[in-house]
Amino acid sequence: MTPSPLSLATARPAHKPHAEGDEQHFCTTCAFAGVCLPGGYEKSALAELQCLIEHTDPIQPGRHIFRVNDPFHAVYAVRAGTVKTYVVDDEGREQVLGFFLPGELIGLDAIHPAHYPCNALALDTVTLCRFSFPAIASLAARMPNLQAQLFRLMSKDIAASSLLAGDFSADERLAAFLISLSDRLANRGYSATRVHLVMSRADIANYLRLATETVSRVLRRFQDENLIEVERREVAIRDLPRLKHLARCVLRT
Repeated sequence: MTPSPLSLATARPAHKPHAEGDEQHFCTTCAFAGVCLPGGYEKSALAELQCLIEHTDPIQPGRHIFRVNDPFHAVYAVRAGTVKTYVVDDEGREQVLGFFLPGELIGLDAIHPAHYPCNALALDTVTLCRFSFPAIASLAARMPNLQAQLFRLMSKDIAASSLLAGDFSADERLAAFLISLSDRLANRGYSATRVHLVMSRADIANYLRLATETVSRVLRRFQDENLIEVERREVAIRDLPRLKHLARCVLRT
């Protein structure tokens, strides 16, 4: 599956992005950072987009942002923290759908059904930017760059949801998971070789459709092979090219 300038507060940046932006710039971690100025929009157009932003109070770990079947009124951009989306089937089994980092949007999959099709849970302390979807859709009709960015984000969300559908090995799945986190952090100016796993091993295993024991075993093997170094929830990637090669079929790179 990000406006007012979004700052990545939970990782160590390789360089410092715009902290909160200003009336002419969104922060570099913002999902809408490239919308206005490249398209030649004036400061007033960007200010109009920023006026749609509502900053939420901090959401504590274990609290929900929205639940399945809640009416859809807004999309949310993660400013800080990590959000897990999931569903629970009729037998009470949880299925993890994704993890969202600062600068990423949640709620795009609710546009068609007009209600949220999943639950969104704060894994640590989370702050968000809330966008009224009717308001941003109306503005997008007048700002082609904004409309195009919304389409790109929806397309990216759909593509991400299908990545693990193939018959991939446990090694390939876990390598792809780590590389995906690495790339998403690097794209926002943060280290590509240090990943903090806010989510539990059980959540990672559920998302990758693996057993928790399998995830732990593969992490140990990756460490033995000097691909990574694991210290509790901190993962240092020691051989990024080899890990990317292992993940290539899943990520289609």
